[in-house]
Amino acid sequence: MSFDWRWDFAFEILPRLLRAAVNTLMAAGIGYALAMVLGLVFALALRSPWPVPRRILREVLEFIRSTPLVVQIFFIFYVGPQVGMTLSPWVAGMIAIGLHYSAYLTEVYRGAIDAVPRGQWEACRALNMSTRDTYTRVALPQALPHAMPGMGNYLVGIFKDTPMLSVIGVTELMQVANAIGSETYRFIEPYTLVGVIFLALSLPTAGLVRLGERRLRRKLGL
Repeated sequence: MSFDWRWDFAFEILPRLLRAAVNTLMAAGIGYALAMVLGLVFALALRSPWPVPRRILREVLEFIRSTPLVVQIFFIFYVGPQVGMTLSPWVAGMIAIGLHYSAYLTEVYRGAIDAVPRGQWEACRALNMSTRDTYTRVALPQALPHAMPGMGNYLVGIFKDTPMLSVIGVTELMQVANAIGSETYRFIEPYTLVGVIFLALSLPTAGLVRLGERRLRRKLGL
């Protein structure tokens, strides 16, 4: 069986796939921004002095980490209207990605904050610094370099999970490739180009994360 590749067809469908890649970038970017914010909020909440809310939040995050993203996408989009929360496919997909990855980033933040030397916390208490100043001026600036490798890994992971949004009709890269294959009965070119585009998105992203980590460490003198 020969590998029947057609360059003319590949160049014909490439603009259509690139337009869909913009949607994929938007989905990954917005979902990741939401995950970063929620992950930090959850990580700080897990350090609160109230044990009951802390235990409830920990169980909720464990549930999110233990269930597939596609199930959460279906749940938010299809079950949401039954409780009065009707969302568009785009909004439902962004919320699902943000919530799912926030559960993982919570652990990244938690580990990074725990890596701050105990002496730093004791010095803040000795100086009678408020909790807010302790985190914003001392703990978080030192924790961020420790968190960046894990944050970068999950950013690349979000790129690879965006095709799951096609199950609720979001027009992203994989859905367009499937549509092209169904229309033309040619799958080699669209699927190969999808792999190349995902690679072209993921590799520079990983490189930028590593560059940002090195620059941040130099800036902080680490």
